[in-house]
Amino acid sequence: MSGVLRISSICQRGGKSLFLSRALVARALVAQKKNRDDCPPLPVQIHTSQSHSTVVGTRAASLHWTGERALSLLLLGMVPAAYMYPGPVLDYSMAAALTLHGHWGLGQVVTDYVHGDLNIKLANASLFAISAVTFAGLCYFNYHDVGICKAVAMLWGL
Repeated sequence: MSGVLRISSICQRGGKSLFLSRALVARALVAQKKNRDDCPPLPVQIHTSQSHSTVVGTRAASLHWTGERALSLLLLGMVPAAYMYPGPVLDYSMAAALTLHGHWGLGQVVTDYVHGDLNIKLANASLFAISAVTFAGLCYFNYHDVGICKAVAMLWGL
């Protein structure tokens, strides 16, 4: 109570204490007199949704995480190499690595934010379609145009 009195002496509105107003004091007294038996019982059982993982108990998740980190490190090395030594091998390697990196990243978004069996199936099918179209488009660009490496170098040269 002494803490309330000290704070109320600091925080005053128009000379009247904010914490010791009649409405707040009356509500506190009524809340203390309330019987605890009037409260509804807490739920006994918590229902959760099914896990959508098919690899429970294996090392697949750990290997997947390691693969994602290895690909990220590989991309860090491929970007300067692609700028210094452009060619078809690096163009197609960049196309595959960028597509896989984007696919895994968007897959985590689907895992975290899409709920419901049908929605998950539709989101995963859409993700595979988008990834396939992305890889096909990058390969088409590499084959019929200057390639990813030279295109980025041309953009940097502007």
